[in-house]
Amino acid sequence: MRPNDRLIKPYGDSWGDGQVQMSFTLPVPAGPAAIEAAKRLAGQMGLEAVQVVNMKDLHGFSHFILYGSCRHSVDLDQIAVTGTAEEAMGFDEVNAFIEREIGRKVVVVGACTGTDAHTVGLDAIMNMKGYSGDYGLERYPMMEAYNLGSQVPNEELLRKAAEVNADAVLVSQVVTQKNVHIQNLTELIEMAEAENLRDKLIMIVGGPRIDQALAAELGFDAGFGPGTTARHVSTFIVKELARRL
Repeated sequence: MRPNDRLIKPYGDSWGDGQVQMSFTLPVPAGPAAIEAAKRLAGQMGLEAVQVVNMKDLHGFSHFILYGSCRHSVDLDQIAVTGTAEEAMGFDEVNAFIEREIGRKVVVVGACTGTDAHTVGLDAIMNMKGYSGDYGLERYPMMEAYNLGSQVPNEELLRKAAEVNADAVLVSQVVTQKNVHIQNLTELIEMAEAENLRDKLIMIVGGPRIDQALAAELGFDAGFGPGTTARHVSTFIVKELARRL
């Protein structure tokens, strides 16, 4: 970053040119009118010098890829960051921390709840092989991990957590159409509170449209988005558990 330059725009060919690429679908057939509609819509979003570089017919709909220059900028000095920004420990560090600070195995229960059947993200965190060389929680000798899989009702997840005296609950939410994940996650927190489990559990949610702000708003202790691996989740769990002891 250039010294003292705190007002930033997207970067394309040169500093501050605001160049961005955007894609979206419009509910109109592909054609000249659809192209003009896409350009005008992009203009209302704050783009200038808009170019439609690709249009694809989707049987009565049209998908676009556009380039343009963003007229807006962001002042970095006005940004307050919240979240789980603590540096993640490695596999051996987490296990050593548990032995030293907690003195017993940490119990974690995870599931894709509601109608969500997408377990890739959950498995990357929970399964023994993990993801990209980062072992999953099942491989941690100082953790006892239960992966309940997909389409697990909220009540079943909480029942299992109570049965095994879990320290933490992990919920993966990939399906987000019509904000169904918001409804499902809200229901889970309400159930946990009604069953007097909320204060006994570290509750974590993850998924492509999850961040710390949303997680906190819904009543979770942490939210993890794309790029999360087991070491990020395990670090948060063990440090939060140690803090509560």
